[in-house]
Amino acid sequence: MTLEKWLQQHELKVSDYDLVRRAFTHASYVNESKTTLKDNERLEFIGDAVLQLWSAAFLYRQTPELNEGQMTLLRAQLVNESALASFGKQLDFSEVLLLGAGEKKNGGMERDSIIADAFEAFIGALYLDGSMENVNLILEKTITVAYDTLDKVDLMDYKTTLQEFMQSDTRKTVTYELVSSKGPSNNPTFDSLVTMDGIILGRGSGPTKKKSQQAAAKDALEKLVK
Repeated sequence: MTLEKWLQQHELKVSDYDLVRRAFTHASYVNESKTTLKDNERLEFIGDAVLQLWSAAFLYRQTPELNEGQMTLLRAQLVNESALASFGKQLDFSEVLLLGAGEKKNGGMERDSIIADAFEAFIGALYLDGSMENVNLILEKTITVAYDTLDKVDLMDYKTTLQEFMQSDTRKTVTYELVSSKGPSNNPTFDSLVTMDGIILGRGSGPTKKKSQQAAAKDALEKLVK
């Protein structure tokens, strides 16, 4: 499918087709071909900033009002890698994404990291093309719908929320370490740490290992969203 037809299907009118095409051009395609196209990595940077601001303003307008911590945690769920990849798949990015042959063979068309990066780049391209109307159109189809279907109970799953929060900016994984267990076997207390890159993010205790990890994640989140 041509880019022009794909844009028409999504009711998007753009001025700079080359800029939008760049959003869908993976580095592997540039490296393997003799194209004059540039890859989408710089556009990802712009798109990430637009997504952060747009989602923050969207959450700010919700009623009843959300507090700062709730907005931070919800934004982490709405713009993490998994969410952005699902948006790209929803919009049929595979129809216009340009990958090198090797990357295609290795399943790149379905890889969350590649699709999420392309989604960021796409939003960045629409913004630089000068049309917030286009940005709003796409994000209302994706982020707004995702928010309406979001299970808000997930906010109490502190481990999941912490991981999503950290990945929204760093895409790194947090790890948990059991540091001690004490008390009788019928009433034990477990102490856990949650860390990233050797830095302690939070500490927690509980009657089970899982609950001590949840407590550690909750402690980390409370520190991070202050």
